[in-house]
Amino acid sequence: MAFGLTRAVWNYRGFVVGSVKREFQTRYRNSLLGGAWMVLNPLAMIIVYTVIFSQLMKARLPGVDNGLAYGIYLCAGVLTWGFFSEILGRSQSVFLENANMIKKLSFPRICLPLIVVLNAGVNFAIIFALFLGFLAVTQNLPGWTLLGVVPVLLVQILFSIGLGIILGVLNVFFRDVGQFVGIFLQFWFWFTPIVYPLSILPEAVRPLVAWNPMTALISAYQTIFVYDRWPDWSSLWPVALAACVLCVLGMRLFRKRAGEMVDEL
Repeated sequence: MAFGLTRAVWNYRGFVVGSVKREFQTRYRNSLLGGAWMVLNPLAMIIVYTVIFSQLMKARLPGVDNGLAYGIYLCAGVLTWGFFSEILGRSQSVFLENANMIKKLSFPRICLPLIVVLNAGVNFAIIFALFLGFLAVTQNLPGWTLLGVVPVLLVQILFSIGLGIILGVLNVFFRDVGQFVGIFLQFWFWFTPIVYPLSILPEAVRPLVAWNPMTALISAYQTIFVYDRWPDWSSLWPVALAACVLCVLGMRLFRKRAGEMVDEL
């Protein structure tokens, strides 16, 4: 099954790449500065978070003396959460938004979630590169532990797309799913230690927050960028397992309901 889908997607790689390129061009088509906004917007956000916000809040993290530590902690969480929420938010509506294409053209429908991931990946790559550049300029760039970002990011992408495909299929049949996801993501954000460290929460609440799969992922990024340490790999195994399960369930649900989705769109 997986081999067949991979081969189908590979055969339509031109369609996938062209769709990603077309969306990138469309986004800034009538803008005077064009693609420069891809740099200016995230750069402004990084400066606000790491410089201005840190100085205003004067927040201190356990075991860290760096004045920019809280801003880096915040950026590491917000930027990676933004990647996750963009994939999830766009995946849940991707089949509805491309209803006309699905009805009129013959192509592997699974290409659509892949296009979502690649589009979000391009945006994230630009923002993340700027973040790394800022850390290098301010001499806060981690050492070899920076390589730990790769496996954490892969787990996050698998988790995002698996959950996104499930929500995307369900949203075709139950349109309330799309409304629910937007609200749920807001609560999920604040239930994840992004703007606050886990250590400030009451002891009784910490185990509940620890069950949140995004807690382990965001904490892994923050450990790498703030403390320059390898993340706690044991905390990521449950998330990796959940990501694989979600991907399998998502693909099974997609294959089972693909024909019915055309009638519902």
